[in-house]
Amino acid sequence: MATVITMPRLSDTMTEGTVATWLKKVGDKISEGDILAEIETDKATMEFESFNAGTLLHIGIQEGQSAPVDSLLAIIGNEGEDISELLKGKTSPAPATEEKKSEETKVEESKSDNPVSKPTTQNPKPETTLPKGVVVVTMPRLSDTMTDGTVATWLKKVGDKVAEGDILAEIETDKATMEFESFNAGTLLFIGINEGETAPVDSVLAIIGPNGTDIAGIAENYKKGGNVAAPVAEKAAETSTETSNSQLPTSNSSERIFASPLAKKIAEDKGINLSQVKGSGENGRIVKGDVENYKAEAIVKPSATVMPSAVDTQPNTQDPKPVTQFVPTGEKFTEEIKNSQMRKTIAKRLSESIFTAPHFYLTIEIMMDQAMKSRATINTIPNTKVSFNDMIVKACAMALKKHPQVNSQWREDAMLINHHVNIGVAVAVEDGLVVPVLNFTDQMSLTQIGANVRDLAGKAKNKKLTPAEMDGSTFTVSNLGMFGITEFTSIINQPNSAILSVGAIVEKPVVKDGQIVVGNTMKVTLACDHRTVDGATGAQFLQTLKQFIENPVTMLA
Repeated sequence: MATVITMPRLSDTMTEGTVATWLKKVGDKISEGDILAEIETDKATMEFESFNAGTLLHIGIQEGQSAPVDSLLAIIGNEGEDISELLKGKTSPAPATEEKKSEETKVEESKSDNPVSKPTTQNPKPETTLPKGVVVVTMPRLSDTMTDGTVATWLKKVGDKVAEGDILAEIETDKATMEFESFNAGTLLFIGINEGETAPVDSVLAIIGPNGTDIAGIAENYKKGGNVAAPVAEKAAETSTETSNSQLPTSNSSERIFASPLAKKIAEDKGINLSQVKGSGENGRIVKGDVENYKAEAIVKPSATVMPSAVDTQPNTQDPKPVTQFVPTGEKFTEEIKNSQMRKTIAKRLSESIFTAPHFYLTIEIMMDQAMKSRATINTIPNTKVSFNDMIVKACAMALKKHPQVNSQWREDAMLINHHVNIGVAVAVEDGLVVPVLNFTDQMSLTQIGANVRDLAGKAKNKKLTPAEMDGSTFTVSNLGMFGITEFTSIINQPNSAILSVGAIVEKPVVKDGQIVVGNTMKVTLACDHRTVDGATGAQFLQTLKQFIENPVTMLA
């Protein structure tokens, strides 16, 4: 039977979307997981995949057109199927047979897509009919690489009324902790994944429906992975007990306090009432620094009084007294910090890279005197700020155009040479490392590179990067020079074939024209995947990079 696909809500603030590109046309066969279209939201352009198989029978929004969320986007069904009734109603067939009711339920669930990614709610099994008004909410896919999610915080408990748009929970992905809002109204009947638990995408997260609805057996029929919590009655009792035993007071139990999961954890550990903490984040959200600063101001521990030893109180004489033996006090303390989804993903990806790609490293020393003079001159222009990192990124982009072999990807059946240059810039964040991407870097000026890097780095530190802003790099730059690191090696950010490690600029004696003079040098190390980049190719790339940086005026040609 035909399925109506509606315009998804791909971000938490999205009210309408624009179809940038259709990747399928009417009459094409569709498999589950095929990319149907690229949809432009208020934050990014994202791929929208099909969760249904069949034939694309109708396209409701043409390329370049915009439409509100939940508008008819497409219809997928059996080849030659009559969809005239669907087109008349723009939603679902008029007859309300049991079969069509089930199909309407599936369509309604497909509208409950998550704020950032594609809809993930599973269709009911053929033998299972959901009670009227009941919706199964599954673990959403909140990033393009997410396979598992961890519930950091539940903001609703079993028995609570839920309105459309209410925040149900904060979910930790491999890249960030994000709020997950409800796209259905009703009562929270069931919680399938408890706080702190991790479960695969599409596992049963919650069940919402009319108060008092019997949902026995529904969770088990939908279960795809992860642990399902206790039945509703037990869960409600547990929640009530946990609430009554809470050590963290709040000024108003019905008033939601916006705070990051880390801030809540620190506040709980320190016994700080979050209602008394002023948030500095977006819309007054309380972040880690707010709790730590509050602690520093409000909690002052008295310092221990150290009594002088008998030896210290003795008058100074010619004969030295025996030194009192040091006796250690205190206790051994080890703190266990649960690995975040981001940390797990970093460990997995870098392990795969170092163990699958044969790395080799090439280091070259670059004279930075001319680069320093050029940067100082450029920054005299009003409202202009160019960093050494911006100059290095620009030089890499231009060198990659001359040596496209370094700008490649390895596949078992072929090597991909990228003739576009998208440079990823490694940015350290609180939970690990992210790599926002500058698309078509070679076409950017130094000032444009600088502005884009600052913007993306700011988003990264505030966990506001979208998946589209971290996707598609062809080469990566990692710079630790600002920390005084003079030389280091990096692990390749696959599927790239190379990554450049940038050290600090060092003032030291150098030889110029046969004379020893003071000069400024910088070491850079290129890590290469030997499957795609040979030693001579990497060396030629570094020679070109050196020429651009030592003579910045050549980058303007």
